[in-house]
Amino acid sequence: MMSQGARFSPTTMPNTSGIPVWAQILIVPIAFVALSIARHIINQLVFPNRDEPPLVFSWLPLIGSTLEYGLDPYKFYFKYQKKYGNIFSFVLVGRKHTVCLGTEGNNFVLNGAVSEISAADIYRSLTLPIFGKDVCYDCSPAKLMEQKKLLKYSLTPDKLDSFVPIFLDVMQNYVDNAKDFRGNEGTFDVIQSMAVTTIFTAAASLQGKEVREKLDHGLADLYHTLDLSFIPINFYLPGLPLPVNRRRDKAQKEIAAIYTNIIKSRREFGGEKAREGNDDMIWSLMRSTYKDGTPIPDHEIANLMIGLLMAGQHNSYSVGAWILFRLASRPDIQEELYQEQLQALGADLNVSKRDLVSRLPLHKMVVRETLRLHDPIHTVMRAVKVPLEFVSCDPETSSCRKYKIPTSHVLISAPGVTAQSAEFFPDPEKWEPKRWETMADFLEGTEKRGAMSAFLPFGAGRHRCVGEAFAYLQLSTITAFMVRNFVFRLMEGEGVPKTDYTAMITRPVAPARLRWERRIKA
Repeated sequence: MMSQGARFSPTTMPNTSGIPVWAQILIVPIAFVALSIARHIINQLVFPNRDEPPLVFSWLPLIGSTLEYGLDPYKFYFKYQKKYGNIFSFVLVGRKHTVCLGTEGNNFVLNGAVSEISAADIYRSLTLPIFGKDVCYDCSPAKLMEQKKLLKYSLTPDKLDSFVPIFLDVMQNYVDNAKDFRGNEGTFDVIQSMAVTTIFTAAASLQGKEVREKLDHGLADLYHTLDLSFIPINFYLPGLPLPVNRRRDKAQKEIAAIYTNIIKSRREFGGEKAREGNDDMIWSLMRSTYKDGTPIPDHEIANLMIGLLMAGQHNSYSVGAWILFRLASRPDIQEELYQEQLQALGADLNVSKRDLVSRLPLHKMVVRETLRLHDPIHTVMRAVKVPLEFVSCDPETSSCRKYKIPTSHVLISAPGVTAQSAEFFPDPEKWEPKRWETMADFLEGTEKRGAMSAFLPFGAGRHRCVGEAFAYLQLSTITAFMVRNFVFRLMEGEGVPKTDYTAMITRPVAPARLRWERRIKA
């Protein structure tokens, strides 16, 4: 008999089941996981929500289609577009995302009303620590639109023309000092070279000589630190105390201090006199006000400058790298570009002439075709603020169906899908700049169609990039300079690299190197 006062406990009770204690402890969590998986599968197969878009089947409830999507988003989009049509949903990091493809899908997402969908709710956690407070997605939609207009005022045609000599000077200085370009031939890191040249050319032209000088003395390294934090984990799991994030926060404060000190120095130097030699975007914002007459605070000017360089540089260096790889794979196009320069600019190849882009149409076609095939942003997301409805029509049967999209979903648009679709571009997987020679009507209609266009490398709607003209000029000038001075070839036994989708911006898979030779000029 058990003595009075004895107590049962898990440690005193005998194990009569024959199952080790450690295994018994694991039974509960294993059973929970198994039941979660079973429920996830049963809900998809037995109890699908017929009112919502079709859901891509997945085995695991939290992971869903994350791995398949992450390995190659475009392959994923085309695969399930073929199966489901222009609208479907999938589970990404535990949350349903609804993909809206085709021109109607682009328009639905990119032209959505701010009362119904939100870009800020998606991207604020990523951009706020990098750009800083009170700019971009850390302010009201109305204020963001004002900020974009103020930036665009500094990108007039005359101002853009004045940037070309600055671009060329920066490029010449870079190749004169870069170790990879010593001698008459060699190899170079394409991504690293384009990352440096795009941020240097943008800073020197848009932000003035003080910023350009500081790029040579540490500012570029600080921007690189910000760049390293632009990673998916900070998008899906923001706020983690990672070393890369601590370095990011420190760099952001240092960069902002550099800009605010420049602004303070200009103000103290003496009003209009300070403008001499500083007729740049910083000066323009210093003299600007919001609609209500409020001057733009210095910290907002500083953070706008950070956002301007970070957002533009990411896209430009990726496209610039792809341009060089594509040209290396097409020696015929390289030579045609060089001959175009000779005919348009003369034997001295004076690339600094006005209206550069219009004088070199094939150069712009190269940029445009590269943007079509290598859009830096493969996925555009929006939060759903109110329940939405999307009507999807089958062009073959002319039948239409209305789907409901709840606020628990995230909307996705992928303009690169239409840009790579045979419906709009013959042989869409082929890089062929000259296709744009016969697409004048298409380009003219692009502006009229807005977000309904099949070619939207700079977005559409209220979030369309204000730097489109600047980007074409910058990339065309860099391309012209590189073609004028070098001949590029692929590395022995290698082709155009595959796309790296592990970063937030698509780019060539590293290591990404090309062979170069100094051009023997005519």
